[in-house]
Amino acid sequence: MIEPNRQGDVWVYAEQEDGNLHDVALELCGKARLLADQLGVRVGAVLPGWNMRELAFRLIAHGADKIYHVHDPRLEHYRTMPYARVMCQLIEKHKPQIVLYGATPMGRDLAPRIASKLRAGLTADCTDLDIGDHEEKSAKKVHKNLLLQIRPAFGGNIIATIINPERWPQMATVREGVMRLGDGDPGRTGEIIDENIEFNDFDLAVHVIERHREERKVDLKAARIIVAGGGGVGSEEGFRLIHGLAGALGGTVGASRAAVDGGFIAKDHQVGQTGTTVRPALYVACGISGQVQHRAGMEESAKIIAINWDREAPIFSVAHYGIVGDLRKVIPMMIKAIKARE
Repeated sequence: MIEPNRQGDVWVYAEQEDGNLHDVALELCGKARLLADQLGVRVGAVLPGWNMRELAFRLIAHGADKIYHVHDPRLEHYRTMPYARVMCQLIEKHKPQIVLYGATPMGRDLAPRIASKLRAGLTADCTDLDIGDHEEKSAKKVHKNLLLQIRPAFGGNIIATIINPERWPQMATVREGVMRLGDGDPGRTGEIIDENIEFNDFDLAVHVIERHREERKVDLKAARIIVAGGGGVGSEEGFRLIHGLAGALGGTVGASRAAVDGGFIAKDHQVGQTGTTVRPALYVACGISGQVQHRAGMEESAKIIAINWDREAPIFSVAHYGIVGDLRKVIPMMIKAIKARE
């Protein structure tokens, strides 16, 4: 266990693959910058890989002050144990007080192993982070400037704030898209620190024989217009209406978890707590009840239109415009009106 270091920096694991930084790494750099400014410390980013040095400048532009660069051919492709060794050795050496990871498949694989090795706490799938104090009334003790790790709990019915006053570093994985991705400042300067890591045979026991990657078919995060269907659409065939409206608007098709679980559409289209967080200029929710898990992923859209037969549906609480009616009647009318304007 690492003793709390209240002068320690705020760190980000800089997730990359094939020479490309994951957006969540840059999103976290921006959030880490805000947290570090509150604490009066610096932002560090750990960048393991092979021939990845150029990526350090993007991390600096988005708020990092120090880049811990680990350049090793054995890190060319992600493997859990070598990457965990990198993070553990650097955390033990430099003693940051906070370490943030993206809640991506890679981050969800890596972060728990590091937490287990360091005997530190880890909060998964956070949707917000802040700095605050916590008072232990029974012990009459106040913990200053803790990381407040905020996430939905109990199926999304409550929002929990989790703290870790004793076992540091304070660590969390953060969902993609919940932190805003800024433009970055190319004029920022920072320090690139080359680090050497000692691996053992156990770390390198797994060998990569072949790699197969399936590209995402849908990029919801980049879409300016999203037309999303929910369980109320009723069937895969019913989603033709959703595709039709999205086509008329020049948008992308999204879906709620109920629609995905029902087999109406692929998971790549899922918006919400267990899907993608989006902020389009226009979000049209069709047949979506609007449970908190879904609203968490789309409520920051610039304009929200909701279509639902149930006037009490929670989706109307976040919608700017609501249409109470049968989507099978409403959507064809909307498509007709849009095409008439064209």
